[in-house]
Amino acid sequence: MSGHSHWAGIKHKKAAVDAKRGKLFSKLAKNIISAARSGGGDPAMNLTLKYAIDAAKAANMPKDNIERAIRRGTGEGGGHSIEELVYEGYGPGGVAILVEVLTDNRNRTGTELKTLFHKRGGNLGATGSVAWKFDRKASFTVPTAAVDEDTLMALVLEAGGDDLERYDEVYEITADPVAFDGIRTALEVANLPIESSEVTRVANATVEITEPTTARKVLALMEAIEDHDDVKQAYADFDIADDVLQAAESLED
Repeated sequence: MSGHSHWAGIKHKKAAVDAKRGKLFSKLAKNIISAARSGGGDPAMNLTLKYAIDAAKAANMPKDNIERAIRRGTGEGGGHSIEELVYEGYGPGGVAILVEVLTDNRNRTGTELKTLFHKRGGNLGATGSVAWKFDRKASFTVPTAAVDEDTLMALVLEAGGDDLERYDEVYEITADPVAFDGIRTALEVANLPIESSEVTRVANATVEITEPTTARKVLALMEAIEDHDDVKQAYADFDIADDVLQAAESLED
């Protein structure tokens, strides 16, 4: 929606900051661990792992880090076994939040997330309480400098894409997960740079946040969740108009 921001769009704006804070490699490693855990450690036989490795290489993640993450995902890295879990809850303003984690201690992670939600004005819910609000989607980002929107839209629709949104310096493409390979191939054939590619979750409806104070509380909660070491991805169904977002970002915590 023009003039509005969802969490996915806001995260694109935060990407450079996350990289400077050393968070980027951690998130990329979690994606590799998750892919290797679910589909095996051979990228030739596991496309999800291949794409996770490609994203890590694009961010200049060291080869040793990538290989260590693969071994951890396949259980060859030693230490405790890794579980992939999903937590569901609500934040300020009734915003639904879905959190994917990778942890070697589910009791510790659950307690920490429960405390984090509570301190930031939210609460964890039961399994299934908000998952139905999110659909699995293939997601790609392409720099806006690389192609004009109409050209990219035509390419995406022909390849099976559902939607195209612009967030500052990137376009975000969403599609049914079955279209993942077709869209990626179409972008590569067109020689368009792919900044990110993943299967993600997208809210099927949104909650509009109109008060800057509430918006700031929601953003603070989402940032705190994503900063947790065990969190792989976090999703939310809020919608904030750009003027409300600007006012919220000017507020102090």
